[in-house]
Amino acid sequence: MPDFSKRSYQPELLDDPSIPFEDIRLNMQELEFINTRLGGHAITLEGVLSLMGNRKQIHICETGCGGGDNLKAIEKHCLKMGVDAHFTGIDIKDACIRYARQNTRNIRKIDFITSDYRDIQFTEKPDIIFSSLFCHHFTDEQVKEIIEWNYRNAKLGFFINDLHRHPLAWHSIRLLSKAFSKSYLVKNDAPLSVQRGFTRPDWQRIFDEVGIAGLNPNIRWKWAFRWLITVSK
Repeated sequence: MPDFSKRSYQPELLDDPSIPFEDIRLNMQELEFINTRLGGHAITLEGVLSLMGNRKQIHICETGCGGGDNLKAIEKHCLKMGVDAHFTGIDIKDACIRYARQNTRNIRKIDFITSDYRDIQFTEKPDIIFSSLFCHHFTDEQVKEIIEWNYRNAKLGFFINDLHRHPLAWHSIRLLSKAFSKSYLVKNDAPLSVQRGFTRPDWQRIFDEVGIAGLNPNIRWKWAFRWLITVSK
């Protein structure tokens, strides 16, 4: 049994730059299924709507966009609501961007950037910046840098959708991925991701230590074992 009292910093296989493209493709496909079935996309949509309000035109940027499935889910909702949405996806992995371009080929207004998010200089800052299952790949100090960057670059605000470190979440995803996944990346990384996840005190401490005046995160627990943290400017 892992020690859930503190975050694990054991590297995930997906963070290895030498993973073949076809393995990443399968991993992205299964993550999209997980996000759809276990409510990840619904949480992301809640974050978007909480910051977007009644606007009918919006620019939304995702850091660590992976296969682009979050952006697909948001665009589908925007179309239903008559919102003119422009999307930007950022990922450091060329293979993820390559797959994301294929996966979102029906989205009309979307740009992808292969880069470390810290190197991005926006000509026009996005209205909303978000990440989903991104922050747990980093140390607490690096997460503080992500928060600071988000705050500087988002016009309206930002949100984070990430994992709750909890024994039940770990056992559940370990058994589900072992039984149903065909991806060795998912089988290894899904339970490890939970070990690298966060508790409410983790988030409260991290935001307290960022030190930005007026930074007032709304930290909410969501099923299944996720945190939705929103910051409005």
